[in-house]
Amino acid sequence: MTSSASHTSPVLDTARRAKEAAAVLAPLPRTARDGALLAIADALVERTDAIVAANAEDVVKAREAGTAASIVDRLTLTPERIAAIAADVRQVVALPDPVGEVVRGSTLPNGLDLRQVRVPLGVIGIIYEARPNVTVDAAALCLKSGNAVLLRGSSSAYASNSALVEVLRDAVVSAGLQADAVQLVPGESRDAVRELMRARGLVDVLIPRGGASLIRTVVEESTVPVIETGTGNCHVYIDEAADPDMAIDILINSKAQRPSVCNAAETVLVHAGIAEKFLPRALEALTQAGVVVHGDAAWQQAGPGLVAPATDEDWATEYLSYDIAAAVVPDLDAAVAHIRRWTSGHTEAIVTTSQAAARRFTQLVDSTTVAVNASTRFTDGGQFGFGAEIGISTQKLHARGPMGLLELTSTKYIVTGDGHTR
Repeated sequence: MTSSASHTSPVLDTARRAKEAAAVLAPLPRTARDGALLAIADALVERTDAIVAANAEDVVKAREAGTAASIVDRLTLTPERIAAIAADVRQVVALPDPVGEVVRGSTLPNGLDLRQVRVPLGVIGIIYEARPNVTVDAAALCLKSGNAVLLRGSSSAYASNSALVEVLRDAVVSAGLQADAVQLVPGESRDAVRELMRARGLVDVLIPRGGASLIRTVVEESTVPVIETGTGNCHVYIDEAADPDMAIDILINSKAQRPSVCNAAETVLVHAGIAEKFLPRALEALTQAGVVVHGDAAWQQAGPGLVAPATDEDWATEYLSYDIAAAVVPDLDAAVAHIRRWTSGHTEAIVTTSQAAARRFTQLVDSTTVAVNASTRFTDGGQFGFGAEIGISTQKLHARGPMGLLELTSTKYIVTGDGHTR
């Protein structure tokens, strides 16, 4: 236990209660955890009016503060959206239970029985921005995997999150679980967040969900272990051996199907051998999709007046908008070198009919996901068949890529002997 555990404050008291609740929650059978989730789904529907009323307070404040319409939309809860959130909770109930799964086991030469089994992480802190649906999604996934959860949304959604957590806590109690398995971190100030980030020994892991600035702050300032999620400077490489029609479809889907998410493409790289014929088609398709191209000299020459000059800032930018950086590269290795320099390690795609090119690309590119002849938009827990995700980890330790229930567990070894001594 670190020094933080010897002090007291509302945040640390909350974390202590979560730690106690986690110890009670971990050994419970699946039926108990699933029962709590079903109670949550029912309670969300039953108390929709109260949730919508609380959310309306946040929405009014956001509009008065001049918040962008897209962010206000993410913040807004309607009866239809709450029903969809409740349906998502029921889907989590149906997912396989990771807790207690035997990862591997054997009988050692000395007769000891050795098993490695999945166990909850313990207390998981989630720090996120103005998306109150995350409050329920995160709580459901943590409870399903046997973890207590500390929720810290943005101050702009405080009324919404308070109402939701009240519903969640009442529901888990009605199902026989401790209310403190789900808690809202008290306070709306950054000091409260800072305390949470330094509650090492009480909080087992923090998961930030949001923009690059939020993630960087948590990673750099936290003494609690952090699973870094989210930032997606994703690339699509069009190889010399690409099918042009397929390449256009994948490029437009990767960039324009939903540009505001982390698995949307932010840079397209085109092999010089196909550039002369491909660039005009790509520019036409991107322009029709409403995408602004920030390109190198070759792209500017292919579309005079249509392409803004690209700078290092463009190569480094996660636009999350209808913008894309674009370059022509001499070969596949040059494409890989560009990706290695600028990627955030999220998702990269190659479009090619060459098995050799695809094999080399997947070997050399070091990101959470490497797609061959498929859109970057498939990097998603739901699309991967995990049922749900807590986020997409762009780091390498413990979890990488879409984080489902398995990634919210650790393991422990159970050693069984018959009077064995060493």
